[in-house]
Amino acid sequence: MKPLSSIINECKELAFDLNFSRAKEWKAESPGRVLVGYLPIFIPREIIHAAGGLAVGIMGAGDRKRIVKGDAYYQSYICHLPRGIIELVSDGHFEHFDGFIFPSICDVIRNLSGMFQVMRKGTFVKYLDFPQNFQSQIGGVFYKRELEHILEDIYKINHVKVTPENLNHAISLYNKNRRLIETIYDIRQEYPWRLNFEDVYHIVRAGMVITVEEHNEMLEQVCSYLQQDLGHPMDKIRVVVSGAFCEQPPIGMIKSIEVAGCYIVDDDLLLGSRWIQGDVEENSADPLLALTEAYIRQSPFSSSVYDAKNPKEKRLIGLVKGRKADGVIFASPSFCDPALLDRPMYQKGCDDNHIRNISFQFHENVGQFKVIKEQVGAFSDSIKLWEEEPEMVDGLIS
Repeated sequence: MKPLSSIINECKELAFDLNFSRAKEWKAESPGRVLVGYLPIFIPREIIHAAGGLAVGIMGAGDRKRIVKGDAYYQSYICHLPRGIIELVSDGHFEHFDGFIFPSICDVIRNLSGMFQVMRKGTFVKYLDFPQNFQSQIGGVFYKRELEHILEDIYKINHVKVTPENLNHAISLYNKNRRLIETIYDIRQEYPWRLNFEDVYHIVRAGMVITVEEHNEMLEQVCSYLQQDLGHPMDKIRVVVSGAFCEQPPIGMIKSIEVAGCYIVDDDLLLGSRWIQGDVEENSADPLLALTEAYIRQSPFSSSVYDAKNPKEKRLIGLVKGRKADGVIFASPSFCDPALLDRPMYQKGCDDNHIRNISFQFHENVGQFKVIKEQVGAFSDSIKLWEEEPEMVDGLIS
């Protein structure tokens, strides 16, 4: 096996390679291969793999690129993510990409898909509209047809006909990928000091720009290392981070949360890589239907999904308790309507269940974290000092 430090360093380079060098090299190795870029949060990467393609996650420019041209496309009250992506488009970072998929996260992403069409990027630009009805005979039928549209677009490029065998094989690979990622999270739930969250983030994000086969090999080695007694426990609280499901926080912010006294034991960063909870049915006679049913029945809660019959705040509380977390940090990008509109509901759910929580906003290229570090540090100290709610007797603290 490679040394763990070597794997982490490689993942760091892959995660923030704005030229997507490894993906472009993969495409050049064989004719007929296609690159399909996708925006957060989730797309069924299995169908792209089965069609001879590589799904490449586009997470924005972060704090790695100065934004000039991107600011000309959006108003000041729009989140930062699309600005960075337009900057990448304008500077030619997406050359050799064949298509782009924009999941239905919000109106900003919908409009960004239109900009890609106007700028004539890729052979196809698909706005993937997710069902808001979770009945198989309604939302399921709609969603399956959306997946068929993607396959039709890829077929026009490389003329690869997807077979049930190919799709079932892809499903098994991504089932394994999600299981390995979940294993890392499960180990860190009990032993979060064995691998800091910054490294977890790089490892998961690297999987969005390389083949699933290569990523699975990396994850298997990481899991093997985490079985060992690495590191030393520190006096930190365990937290769940919620709200950064689309625009990603800068690494400096993640470091600040950890340095301020927190172990991040779960989150919704890069949630698309862990979207399906459990396995998609393998060896199905209709694997496209299996993927559809998995989305309908096995999706996690997210502000990007409307699910009135399965309240999100209850699912958040279940996640916090399941991970044995001490509190929740609501970290949302500035001007992120889905996250900020859901936050009061989540906060009320936490308050009603006596789960401590704090909130702040960020944008992907923010460079100062002093205030965030102080706020998180005070939050951590308050939990460590007062782990249980004091009892009130006749208006006095007992």
